[in-house]
Amino acid sequence: MATTIVALRETVPGERRVALTPEVAKKLRAKGARIVLQDGVGATAYFADGAYADCEVSSAPDALAQADVLLTVQPPSLEQIAALREGAVVIGHLQPHLAPERTKALRDRRITSFAMELLPRTTRAQAMDVLSSQAAVSGYKAVLIAAEAAPKFFPMLTTAAGTIRPSKVLIVGAGVAGLQAIATARRLGAQVEGFDVRPETKEQIESLGAKFLDLGVSAAGSGGYARELTAEEREQQQRALAEQLKAFDVVVTTAAVPGRKAPRIISAAMVAGMKPGAVIVDIAAETGGNVEGTEAGRIVTSANGVTLIGTTHLPSSAPVHASEMYARNLYNFLELSLKDGALTLDWDDELIAKTCLTHAGEIRHEPTKVLADGS
Repeated sequence: MATTIVALRETVPGERRVALTPEVAKKLRAKGARIVLQDGVGATAYFADGAYADCEVSSAPDALAQADVLLTVQPPSLEQIAALREGAVVIGHLQPHLAPERTKALRDRRITSFAMELLPRTTRAQAMDVLSSQAAVSGYKAVLIAAEAAPKFFPMLTTAAGTIRPSKVLIVGAGVAGLQAIATARRLGAQVEGFDVRPETKEQIESLGAKFLDLGVSAAGSGGYARELTAEEREQQQRALAEQLKAFDVVVTTAAVPGRKAPRIISAAMVAGMKPGAVIVDIAAETGGNVEGTEAGRIVTSANGVTLIGTTHLPSSAPVHASEMYARNLYNFLELSLKDGALTLDWDDELIAKTCLTHAGEIRHEPTKVLADGS
């Protein structure tokens, strides 16, 4: 019997992406799957129902009741989890560290869930990496927001009134979002520097034509992420960064650690030392922010005239391409288990085993299990 794959309209305010695009729906149909969609599933990403050829359209309750697999962008609500049949599979960005009650609901309903942010950071997993694909959108959009808010041009301009010097831009964090931000700021003609506590990023930053800002602190970690700084390292970094920030017109902060609160990098005292008219875009605002004083979803002006922009839902601001990349990530993960229309999970596959959040009435991800048991 063909596996029924379901996608619903996202209900989180500001979320415009869709987990299943017409392109990916067609690929899943070719794999023998049956596709059931809520009406208007892709409307906010400009995918009309008619673009989903040979897919069934239904109401949300009817679709959920039929689901063997539910594909999501944002985590399903408790009501949606309750409407799923026992043994169903949920695949998406599930944010287990933010809502233990949701994880327990998935466990108690005996739903097999795969949190794509738990995907191992391996070469084989790159085509499934939702964090990287969506971070690329965030980095790109953050620089456009900064350029719009800045009171200066980004590029150097030669005019009849004289030469205008380029803006100095600092990108904090050289992960996927940071590198995309560097590339975008360079394309806009700014003078760009990049900072990261991982020394191996120096070559990547410089390969994009930016200068590596060396503050004398190294915090290389595992899985491509930085480790937490010691108190001494943090103090050294703070002193050096505070001095450097005085020269920049624009700062974009992108530092994040999956499953944890965003690291605080720029203090209020550092902001107070920056030049009037400077702009900071904090794309980690949704998880606590890299900058003291930024507020998620708000633009705040400091006492000395620095604009602090706490962005939210950045990937949703480019819903077409963000959805296309996200849906392809999910397809590449689902393809591991979908054979001739039937879903067979290979628990010996590291990507399946380590991405699993809940299965058979258990929480499989140990850190999440500890969090849920202690809540």
